[in-house]
Amino acid sequence: MTATGVTPRQAQRRYVGLTALRWLPIGISAPVTVLLMTARGLTPTDIGLVVAVYGTVAMLLELPTGGLSDAIGHRPVLALSALSTITSLLLMVAADDVVTFAVAWGALGVGRALDSGPLEAWYVDAVHTAEPGADVTRGLSLAGAADGLGLSLGAVLGGLLPLVVGDDSSALAAPLLVAAGLTAVSLVAVLVLVVPLRTADRSGAAAIAAGIREVPRVVRGTAVLVTRDRVLRLLLVISFLTGTVLTALELIGPLHFADLGGGLREGTAAYGVTMAVAFAAAGLGALLAPAARRAARGSVPWASAALSVLGGSAVVAVAVAPTTVVAAAAFAVFYLFNGGSWPLRQQLMHDQTTASQRSTTVSAKSFALMLGGLAGNLLHPRIAEAAGNPAAFLAAAAAMLLIAAVSLGLRPTRVPVTGAAPAVAAPGGPATAEVTRSS
Repeated sequence: MTATGVTPRQAQRRYVGLTALRWLPIGISAPVTVLLMTARGLTPTDIGLVVAVYGTVAMLLELPTGGLSDAIGHRPVLALSALSTITSLLLMVAADDVVTFAVAWGALGVGRALDSGPLEAWYVDAVHTAEPGADVTRGLSLAGAADGLGLSLGAVLGGLLPLVVGDDSSALAAPLLVAAGLTAVSLVAVLVLVVPLRTADRSGAAAIAAGIREVPRVVRGTAVLVTRDRVLRLLLVISFLTGTVLTALELIGPLHFADLGGGLREGTAAYGVTMAVAFAAAGLGALLAPAARRAARGSVPWASAALSVLGGSAVVAVAVAPTTVVAAAAFAVFYLFNGGSWPLRQQLMHDQTTASQRSTTVSAKSFALMLGGLAGNLLHPRIAEAAGNPAAFLAAAAAMLLIAAVSLGLRPTRVPVTGAAPAVAAPGGPATAEVTRSS
């Protein structure tokens, strides 16, 4: 047992289990949120604006909340995230106009910003506290698989529940109630399993107030780090572009499947099953990430570029698919390749930062992801209304090609920071990793 009371193996199990439990409710809500708003009278442009509120709130809070986690600890921030998410889901159940949906999605943005880095940072710090220099790639890969499994199982439940419950819009709201309940379970699990890694010299409100005062300093230090580190800057660009791609798939996707399936209820079921398979494929891709790196002869830049090109080709296939089956298969292929990029680029980020700035650095990447999502929320619905849903997917495919080009520059020129373990060596520097999920 270590000074924190958690061994590296225990930290890995807790991280993987909590990741699955975190993403299960999101998977349940994913197939119905857009279609629920459509059923209650919102147009695609309305929906884009509502989701843009989520992106704006999350984006504005990303760095401050990451700094808050680094200042007051991981567990309090994760608990606040769960409470905000539960509030959001319950508001969505009751919402029937643009303003109420916007408030609900704003609360979801608060929860997302709070949740974007603390659990992963806790895992990496817990392992490095027990074994300085330990490689965390396997834990990140297993968490990627757990992420995909939770989303997959959730999407099946979320897609099928409306078919069982009834025919009106309340049937589309049922999965959101289930998701809120499971988020409450996740909250309890976080309070029990995420043990503090350092002893605070204050307690209660005094500790929180002191931590909040530390936020600007932590954020400034991380901003300097990102500004001076070329690899981190490129990772932010990739995160931005990834946000635009995922927005097209997750915002326009349900409408596309409703068109192919012949109606909202049919589209919900088809999209739910599709996302279940796609999320499972993302988890499989995360497990296969080390093999992708070996296939690229240890070069993370080339592995990332190749996976991005293949993912972009799959998005093109979604755009031209004549049936739901073909579109579903293309979705799964995209998430497979996208999931394969996750551990490869994420380890790179951890190699470039320190424990004192880890949560804030993760939040900086998530900030870029949300900024890309915000741009996508405003752009893709307009493309879809002007030129059809396939045009939005083609724009996303072009962004994937840009990601491939940027990936070729991911060649670290300095030794990883103390406390992080280099992965398999690659030409031009250590091979490392990056996260690409946005929800």
